[in-house]
Amino acid sequence: MNERPKVLVVYYTQTGQLKRIIDHVLAPLANSVDITYEELVPVQPFPFPWGKQQFYDTMPETVQDTPRGIRPLEVDLNAHFDLVLLAYQPWFLSPSQPTAAFLQSEAAARLLKGKQVITLLGSRNMWLNAQERVKGYLHRMGANLVGNIVLVDKSPNLVSLITILRWAFKGKKEATRFLPQAGVQENEIITSNRFAGPIATALETRKWQDLHPQLMSLDAVELLPNLVLLENNGISAFRFWAKFISAKGGPGAEARQGRVTMYRSLLLVGIFVLTPITLISSFIKLNLKRNELKREVDYYKGVTLR
Repeated sequence: MNERPKVLVVYYTQTGQLKRIIDHVLAPLANSVDITYEELVPVQPFPFPWGKQQFYDTMPETVQDTPRGIRPLEVDLNAHFDLVLLAYQPWFLSPSQPTAAFLQSEAAARLLKGKQVITLLGSRNMWLNAQERVKGYLHRMGANLVGNIVLVDKSPNLVSLITILRWAFKGKKEATRFLPQAGVQENEIITSNRFAGPIATALETRKWQDLHPQLMSLDAVELLPNLVLLENNGISAFRFWAKFISAKGGPGAEARQGRVTMYRSLLLVGIFVLTPITLISSFIKLNLKRNELKREVDYYKGVTLR
């Protein structure tokens, strides 16, 4: 009798939404695949709902790749896995701190070297820079990224910003009279089980090069061109503010709170101003440099690292 394929799921979630996405993606495989779950647990937990100042104070270390530590993994680092599913959320256009801490660890290097990896993201809508960073980590440790699945909030950018901040700061996810429910739409989560078919085929045939194209045929990654431009502007601003704030001390340092407050005040104004400007500039660029922007979109939707 053939041994069942073994899949390891490594994930971190604050709200439980990402775990629900994982469960729906993998549900059709439950009777044919052995699945091991490894939840990343910060040594010093992050709060949810967040306090506003603490939320924004978390940005510098997230952007600068200096995350707080996580507890030792429970999984056997020498165990065999045919596939690893790495599920994470972007924070401040970067991998969440627990995800970054994992990817920087010796345990991850041992666990992921030579492994086939699928990344699974649950995101508001901006994930490109975070995924580029994850691609880099995986490449350096000798892992093979064979697929990417991205579930996002499909509400308009400014609407999703309002609902996600309401959820983050007040813990209120439900819809209101004027606002939709926060997070990835329920139908997107429920129908994510469609990705199990290509994953099952890849586990059976070992034709890993075919996996991402098959996932893409099921709309595993959708990307609006204006988000490429919006992220490029956003990550540059985040890097400036991360350096500016951290120059006054580490997380929670009293000396840097004035700069955190300044950043916090300017960020939302910047987003509300930049979003319509970027929509206009992306429309212009789409018409003037259509092929260039199309190449950018195609690259970010793929699994290669340039």
